[in-house]
Amino acid sequence: MTNFLVKHWIKNYEQVEDAQVRTAYGTLSSIVGIVCNVILFGAKLLIGLLAGSISVMADAFNNLSDAASSIVGLVGVRMAEKPADKDHPFGHGRIEYISAFIVAFFVIQVGFSLFKTSVGKIFSPDDMTFSWISILILGLSIGVKLWLSLFNRKLGKRINSKVLLATSTDALGDVVATSSTIFSMVVYGVLSVNIDGIVGIAVSVVVMLAGINIAKDTLAPLIGEAIDPKLYREISDFVEGFDGIVGTHDLIIHNYGPSRSMASIHAEVPNDVDIEDSHETIDRIEREAGRKFGILLVIHMDPVETHDKRVQEFKKMVAGVLADLDSRLKFHDFRVVYGKNHINLIFDLVVPREYNEAVQETLKTKISAMVREKDSRCDCVITAENSFMAEE
Repeated sequence: MTNFLVKHWIKNYEQVEDAQVRTAYGTLSSIVGIVCNVILFGAKLLIGLLAGSISVMADAFNNLSDAASSIVGLVGVRMAEKPADKDHPFGHGRIEYISAFIVAFFVIQVGFSLFKTSVGKIFSPDDMTFSWISILILGLSIGVKLWLSLFNRKLGKRINSKVLLATSTDALGDVVATSSTIFSMVVYGVLSVNIDGIVGIAVSVVVMLAGINIAKDTLAPLIGEAIDPKLYREISDFVEGFDGIVGTHDLIIHNYGPSRSMASIHAEVPNDVDIEDSHETIDRIEREAGRKFGILLVIHMDPVETHDKRVQEFKKMVAGVLADLDSRLKFHDFRVVYGKNHINLIFDLVVPREYNEAVQETLKTKISAMVREKDSRCDCVITAENSFMAEE
């Protein structure tokens, strides 16, 4: 069904990087969500009124809020498609994240309202009416919601959309909620025990947790998140694969919406190569990175010594010291400055994130002492920093 809808609704559906195609995907998801949720709302509200079940009626209004969420998602996807302008040179892609956060707020609000109502029903329970027709309709509702969850998840992954993935998670939470509602009705029908309020509380907690998780996933790219290790290595290996590039470090990626990213990286080049030749290589890498990854890559050149044997020996000595202290320690921008009575070894040290400032200072002192034990002429000038890559 999903592939059928995509092929018949979306022109050029395979070109998922195209802004208009992404918008078409979002529009399809929203319209399908609105239609399905409005139908479910009407059916469940009728069942809830006939059966006198607060959990069924709460589930119905949850579906109504889902329809509203679909509308928000539709508006968000369309606004995110707007091109860059003088006030927003990187486009409007982040509006999609804001839309997903609004969806998360709706989910949390519905869960909280259900929680308050359920607490009241525990102390003042209403009579319920058991009906196999109600069970059947709610069971069909579970099937629809499960399909909606898989539908939005598939589309969300295809176009890398936080809104659609949030909608998928919300629909999956509805599956749990409706399943719990059926359970409370069956218990009442078999044992004549009304656990509607207790089940309502359990459902509300599930719904609120789903909303909180959606909010966390949505806020991460807005606040700024660490780079996925796989992508970090992929881009680094790509840049280092060009002739004339000795190494890379300090890769940073700024996200301005799905498929709209800007990145910067430091590329080490031999210091004895003509600067125009190195610059030509850098320009070519930036162009090819744009085509391969769909990002605007800016490369900073760092000239490094590659032939001086003394420099290589000092570098090897520092690498050995760091390996003895912590295998996670890395260094780059290594330079050697020779003085009359001493030698300065200057480098940037990449440390794990759990190393606070006090630990970093202690570590730098220890590294300097260990280096001097190996060569008393050497003083270390160290700048400590963290990697922008997420820890694995």
